[in-house]
Amino acid sequence: EDITDTVVARQNLERSYKNEQELNEEIKIINEELAATNEELTASNEELIEYQHNLEIINANLTESEWRFKNLIKQAPVGICVINASNLIVQDVNDNYLYLVGRQREELENKLIWDSVPEATAVYAPIMNAVIDTGKPFFAKEHELHLLRNGKTEAVIVDFVYDPVFDSKGLVTMIMVLAIDVTDKVSARKNIEDVEERIRLAVEAAEIGTYDHNMITNVVLSSDRFDAIFDVKKPYTREDLLEAIHPEDRNIGYEARKLARKTGKLFYEARVIHKDESIHWMRVQGNVYYEDNVPVRLLGTVLDITEFKKLQQQKDDFISIASHELKTPITSLKASLQLLERQKNSPSPAMFPRLIDQSLRSMDRITELIDDLLNVSLMGQGNINLRKSEFNVGQMILESIDHVKIAAEYKLIVEGDHSLTVTADEHRISQVVSNFVNNAVKYAPNSEEIKISFAKVNDLIRIAVKDYGEGIETEKIPHLFERYYRADESNFQVSGLGLGLYISADIIKRHNGEIGAISEIGTGSEFWFTLPTN
Repeated sequence: EDITDTVVARQNLERSYKNEQELNEEIKIINEELAATNEELTASNEELIEYQHNLEIINANLTESEWRFKNLIKQAPVGICVINASNLIVQDVNDNYLYLVGRQREELENKLIWDSVPEATAVYAPIMNAVIDTGKPFFAKEHELHLLRNGKTEAVIVDFVYDPVFDSKGLVTMIMVLAIDVTDKVSARKNIEDVEERIRLAVEAAEIGTYDHNMITNVVLSSDRFDAIFDVKKPYTREDLLEAIHPEDRNIGYEARKLARKTGKLFYEARVIHKDESIHWMRVQGNVYYEDNVPVRLLGTVLDITEFKKLQQQKDDFISIASHELKTPITSLKASLQLLERQKNSPSPAMFPRLIDQSLRSMDRITELIDDLLNVSLMGQGNINLRKSEFNVGQMILESIDHVKIAAEYKLIVEGDHSLTVTADEHRISQVVSNFVNNAVKYAPNSEEIKISFAKVNDLIRIAVKDYGEGIETEKIPHLFERYYRADESNFQVSGLGLGLYISADIIKRHNGEIGAISEIGTGSEFWFTLPTN
């Protein structure tokens, strides 16, 4: 039997079965791969869902962060402006910055910064470009800007910063400008500095020394003038200062400081001995400051009052001299009047005229002294008025010295051009000449000859009185025209209030002239003054 077809069919069937088995294996592998892929897709999908969730959180955080940043800018107490570094467009700006530059929000936000504030471009655009290029911030302190604020150019003093903001790659993406208007602060500080400078200048002009004494450590901080008054050089101790005080006055300072600890006020006057052994007067004042009722600090001033003390002594001497000078003629006048009273019923022909003459001389002397006092008083009040007129200089001099010529005790020589005239107060100028001549008589009694000269020198009339007495010591000459000063170099007991030359100097000064003295011991003295011819 032919089974070929059966065998072939069986073989085909076997091959089909084998192919089916192989196909099933492949399908199984594919299914396994599909299952793995599904698992991977499921995992990836879960990751994507988680990533999306995280992204939503990040976006929310960024939104919140941006809101907080914008809110921070808005509420910041200083002006803030955020500028895009790539195009210089203003991204955000707060109200304080808008107020500072005097702009509305629509004029600045989303606009090119230098288009919005063109008046600042020339100076600050290069600076901002440098910050963008280098990444280094720029700090400006008390820069004066001239900004167009609300239609008017105003000078504004500003502290500001150009601060670069970087991205993750380290590139500058934004410039944050922080600015604050310090105009009022600077103005207030300058006002304080001006006041302090005026106080400093006033203190220096008044030659007042200042000090700060730490009462706990005994350290003293002082000004240069303070050191000069005590004649000390830094560094020094408080003991050095106390050592400079006159031994007789140290207890005064001690008691004053002891009292100041209780009252809070220090005041005393004492003498200071300088290194050259000269003695100077000083006035010390101060305020004590306390902590918990304990004195810890003493601030005060020191003033050199040497000249004041000298003037005070001169005044005391003047009162004594004035009393004596007035008492002498008044006593003489009283004696003459008493004698006249006794003789009124039977006057003596020889005595009566002499008593009358003596009384008149006493009255003249009293009048002269009172006139000097009145003149000084008027000078102090600025009430001396000049009655100017043109007069002959030579004639005025002859009339001024007539009282000395009558006495016939001195030879008066008058030299000059007797045709010279000048426009001035004749009475006052005569008073000056008379003072000069009287001084020559008083202080040079051994000079039998007194020379009065007058001449025109350029545009001035120069009048001089020269004696040939003992002369005046050089160191006394600068003080001759001071009030109350008396130079009795020959030790003669002379009369007078020491006001004559002081009054004379004031009269010449009011005539815009000059006055002075030339003297040499043993050869005499020359007192002179000048008057402008015009």
